[in-house]
Amino acid sequence: MSEASNRFDRAIWDTVASIPRGQVLSYGEVARAAGYPRHARMVSKAMSRSETALPWYRVVRSDRTLAFNPDSDIYQRQKRLLEEEGVTFVKGRAVSVESDAKTDLDTLLWGPE
Repeated sequence: MSEASNRFDRAIWDTVASIPRGQVLSYGEVARAAGYPRHARMVSKAMSRSETALPWYRVVRSDRTLAFNPDSDIYQRQKRLLEEEGVTFVKGRAVSVESDAKTDLDTLLWGPE
C-alpha cells in the first residue's frame, strides 16, 4: 500500500473512531472531516481495511439512510446498534441524539412519521 493510501486510510479511521456515541456522519462528511473532500466513495473501502474495531455503524448515506438492504441482517444490526445509542429513525432516516433532530428539514416541514 502506498504512503498516500496509508495516510488516507489513517485519516478516515481516526475520523470514524471520533464520531461521538449517538451521532452519525455521512460518508461525505467523514471524507471532508478527514481532509479528503470529494472522496466519499472511498470511505467504506478504507473502513474495511482497518484492523481495529471502528464504530462503522455511525456512518450513513448523505440522506441519513442506511446503506444496506433493509431486509438484510447487517441493516438490522446497524439500526439496532444506532438505536442502542439513542439514534432514532424518522421516515427511515437516522436522526442523531442532539443536533439532527433540530435540523432535519423533512421533520420540520412534515413532522415525524
